[in-house]
Amino acid sequence: MSLLVIVILVVVLLLVFASLYNGLVRKRNAVDNGWSQIDVQLKRRLDLVPNLVETVKGYAEHERETLEAVIAARNSAVSAPDTPGAQAAAEGPLVGALRQLFAVAEAYPDLKANANFLALQEELTATEGRVAYARQFYNDAVLRYHNAIDQVPGAFVAKMFSFGRREYFDAGPEADAAPSVSF
Repeated sequence: MSLLVIVILVVVLLLVFASLYNGLVRKRNAVDNGWSQIDVQLKRRLDLVPNLVETVKGYAEHERETLEAVIAARNSAVSAPDTPGAQAAAEGPLVGALRQLFAVAEAYPDLKANANFLALQEELTATEGRVAYARQFYNDAVLRYHNAIDQVPGAFVAKMFSFGRREYFDAGPEADAAPSVSF
């Protein structure tokens, strides 16, 4: 009889252990998925920038300094390592340069009326919203994951299988609002 109780206890402990492990794996995968969603949106925005620069270049030829700042910020973002910290650090200058570009566009009525420019602005604004949503989803997933690996009993399983902490994506104050696109 006591052997049966021991076997049942071991089976229950193994099931609890497996459940904890699987929960941590699901949370870690949610973090990875969240990061990939941010990455997709950041790349989408980076793909829009050259078209926007080319459109503005045709109307605002003597605004070379602003255009070069946007291009430099984009190139910096493209070459940044694929980690939340590095990508977040590259976001601030890019968002600031895009804001400056839209401020310059205010002075060019023909540019403001250009259908291609307007479409690019609209697409960029929509992408900024998606970046913000993906960033929040990712950071929420990181929080749930951290809670799971820091709290007992998950902390024991996390330590056994080296479930490490993940970095939050904090793009800084420049990224809290989409670039201004109002005319």
